[in-house]
Amino acid sequence: MSAHLPRGRHLLADLTGVAAERLTDPAALETLLRDAARAAGGTVLGGHFHPFGPGLGVTGVLLLAESHLSIHTWPEHGFAAVDVFMCGSARPELAVDVIEAALAPASCVRRDVARG
Repeated sequence: MSAHLPRGRHLLADLTGVAAERLTDPAALETLLRDAARAAGGTVLGGHFHPFGPGLGVTGVLLLAESHLSIHTWPEHGFAAVDVFMCGSARPELAVDVIEAALAPASCVRRDVARG
């Protein structure tokens, strides 16, 4: 019997201690996630980013040929939740590296799950 190999990786990252102003601009967050997707070898098919009002959080998602990349922010708590699921030869850890470098959190906790 052959071993079952995962079809993709699902990387979850909790970023804490992020400056609030880095978590409120949907256009800037979309640009950041598009850059992150490209750095990981992803192909962006489309996206939607929704602001919850001035000074409030943003939820955003990019649909990728390799799956998806999303972010949900709580500027009032300096927190961002990032979700990167990618298949094939894409490297989701590189996407999180780009996001972490740009948001400069005090800490980033990653969880890596093999999918499929």
